[in-house]
Amino acid sequence: MAQAITDANFDQLLAQGKPMVVDFWATWCGPCRKVGPYIEELAEQYGDQAIIGKVDVDENDELAMRFGVRNIPTILFIKDGQVVDKQIGAASKNVFEDKLKALL
Repeated sequence: MAQAITDANFDQLLAQGKPMVVDFWATWCGPCRKVGPYIEELAEQYGDQAIIGKVDVDENDELAMRFGVRNIPTILFIKDGQVVDKQIGAASKNVFEDKLKALL
């Protein structure tokens, strides 16, 4: 299951040094509901190799501002503490999986 990433726990998760996939979403966002199951599947498949989680932008606006997230869904791919790739908007699971594999 994808982790709940919040303003409060993000830096602790980042400090673990694992690659991260961070899905910025909201309950009212249609495309976010399409992407959500893909993120959950990736968390099940790759959760031991990477931190895969979701940020509810309505409850965690500091993180959204920190990363300049203006549209959702926005999925950030983070390695060694730096954003190395991102996907704005819905895409197929293969797109997210390929970007994740590039981090590993």
